[in-house]
Amino acid sequence: MANTYRYIGKATPRKDAADIVTGGSRFLNDIKMPNMLYGKVLRSPHAHALIKRIDKSKAEKLEGVEAVLTWEDVPDWRGGTPRCTRILDRKVRYVGDAVALIAATNEEIARRAIGLIDVEYEVLPAVFEMEEALKPDAPQLYDEFHGNVVTPGVPFFGPKSLQEVVMGDVEKGFQEADVITEGTFGYENIPNPLPPEAPGAIALWEEPNRVTLWVSNQASYMDKITLFHVMGRKVEVRTIGGPCGGSYGSKFMSWQVQTYATLLSRATGKPVKLIFTKEEHLAAFTMRIASRMTARVGMKRDGTVTAVSGTWLIDTGYYSMTTQSQVAVGCGEVQIAVRCANWDLKPKIVCTNRNASGIVRGFGGQELKCTLIPLLSLAMEKLEIDPFQFLKKNFVKPGDGYFWRDGIWYTYRGVDFSKAMEGGAERFGWGKKWKGWLKPSAVEGTKRRGIGVGVHGNADIGEDASEAYVRLHPDGTAMLFSCVTEHGTGQRTNFVKMVAEVLQLPLDNVSITPADSLINPYEFGPAGSRGTYAIGSAVIAAAEDAKRKLFELLAPKLQAEPSELETADGVIFVKGHPEKKMSWKAMSVDRTITGCGRFEPDYTLSNCMMTFVEVEVDTETGKVTLCRVVNATDVGQVIDPLGLEGQLNGCLGSGGIDSALFEETILDRSSGHILNANMIDYKWRTFSELPPIDHVVFETPIPSHRFHAVGVGEIATSPGPAAVLMAVSNAIGIWLHEYPVTPERVLKALGKVRPRDRKGGVA
Repeated sequence: MANTYRYIGKATPRKDAADIVTGGSRFLNDIKMPNMLYGKVLRSPHAHALIKRIDKSKAEKLEGVEAVLTWEDVPDWRGGTPRCTRILDRKVRYVGDAVALIAATNEEIARRAIGLIDVEYEVLPAVFEMEEALKPDAPQLYDEFHGNVVTPGVPFFGPKSLQEVVMGDVEKGFQEADVITEGTFGYENIPNPLPPEAPGAIALWEEPNRVTLWVSNQASYMDKITLFHVMGRKVEVRTIGGPCGGSYGSKFMSWQVQTYATLLSRATGKPVKLIFTKEEHLAAFTMRIASRMTARVGMKRDGTVTAVSGTWLIDTGYYSMTTQSQVAVGCGEVQIAVRCANWDLKPKIVCTNRNASGIVRGFGGQELKCTLIPLLSLAMEKLEIDPFQFLKKNFVKPGDGYFWRDGIWYTYRGVDFSKAMEGGAERFGWGKKWKGWLKPSAVEGTKRRGIGVGVHGNADIGEDASEAYVRLHPDGTAMLFSCVTEHGTGQRTNFVKMVAEVLQLPLDNVSITPADSLINPYEFGPAGSRGTYAIGSAVIAAAEDAKRKLFELLAPKLQAEPSELETADGVIFVKGHPEKKMSWKAMSVDRTITGCGRFEPDYTLSNCMMTFVEVEVDTETGKVTLCRVVNATDVGQVIDPLGLEGQLNGCLGSGGIDSALFEETILDRSSGHILNANMIDYKWRTFSELPPIDHVVFETPIPSHRFHAVGVGEIATSPGPAAVLMAVSNAIGIWLHEYPVTPERVLKALGKVRPRDRKGGVA
């Protein structure tokens, strides 16, 4: 069907394009203020210790130092879920934990001051393995978390927040199965999404209890809400979000760096800028949760899953802010990907002495499916079931139901994604390449090729509330009020396109406000691919409300009913009688019209991404090369074709496909130090190593909003890792059970090197 829209689905320039390419965009580190100080953090060299004594006198005497704060100097502000992690504490729980905060007139002085602080520690036993942390005699990180098991549940999600997947009768399900398999698979390498810009904040404290923060974050309005609660609900918080140099989910929550800057500004009365170094970003900021599943799976010969029963262990690191949320969402997403009547899947969140886990796109579902799909593959192998046909059959269909993150049962009302999946399989050549389980698709000397497939879907495209205003001016322009920061995806421009489409205004006649919580309405932020549906719905509703009010105001002047009017390019006219018209100036030069829009959560829709991969494995060296990727999806309606292509091309890095190949945070499990916290040793794919990537994008109208679209950016990374593990296993004819598939792990599976234990010693 031909695209009849003026802007939707068309390639249009981004509103911020010229500023970005000419250096005009003001990122956080570009902001300078009079009398601004610079903050630094003294960090613990120990994974677990008590601070017995801190002598900060030498640091305080250093010229240019204006504040040195320790756990004894700060209020009892706490974060985490539940809220029990202090901003600064007498107890440190990972290598890199904050010990003291310094504010000085420049960064060099602040760095020197760090070296002048004398700290005496009482080193405590540390624990880095989930199973070890769960033992009765294990070191305890918190008094509140008995046995190092984190309290489940998310109050923000409601009283029935999803904590497990338990339904039906698993014993009956296993009796109905034609085959039962069991095993353990892990997705535990805690890759760092590592956006180019490190986390940071600028804080300006104003008496008695008010702070303004300039933040570089994905969801600046949620920073306001999070910090209000962290600060004991006693501080008025204003946040101003500028362009964010990437996030990939990770900069949705930056409450710690923001509170560091706030405390230093509170102590000095001056603005304080605190930005992590790249080493701190790698070693002291949050990264992906570690996931391990041990389970049994029952399956019929036709690919029907009859039962899933097992445990899902999640390593959250030294504290949890969002891990319970990821468990809840993951438990919902697994039901979307695998239709099964009988479940007994029990998650357990474990604290260990490594840096904390936080938000990374894929948000729980990627971590869960990267362990469950390989388990299901064991059963598919025994029954000789084609994994593409299995995943297509089992993905949610219209009329199916699932429990979502709030513990409420929803009936799916979206489209059947089977046609998009079939389109991807055809483009990839799946039918010709698939030779069967643990069989290479091609062999040439020592090199073997293998193929794999994965799938992911997320009903969080309709998560949480959004609000927006659209204000019309008599000069034929409009302004969108939305507290959405630009985190690299171009969504601010997309929302302007939606307003322009509704009002039929030139794009240059529509502007969008800065992401300032003081002037904008509530906005949860662009997470979970919710931008296109949830935020877009609020924006569209606001534009439509403004247009309705405009028509109601001017209809009498045109001697028509509001329903008989239309507008284009700042002119209102009577439908069918374009000669009966007047410009927006008729509303009066002393008037503006404001429309309001709000979106309420809706979990009855899901997006879908299926990823096909082909790899080549050198059985002599163990090297795995990604040869080709095909992504298949249905977006309902493309909003911005170039932006969509960029999002889908992003399937490789930032905790995506390459987390199955070489993206890996290497933790010394004897000391707790991260060994590759630099941009040389942390491996990333270079431009010269990019594989061919094809995208198959269907546009079947989805019942979302007037443009029938849903977002897919957040899930682009999610199906790939499981597909890679499957492909490498097929290439070498042996099941691999953990990520990434490094040369050592491949050679170990082939029996060509001696295995090592998780502490690095030869087993």
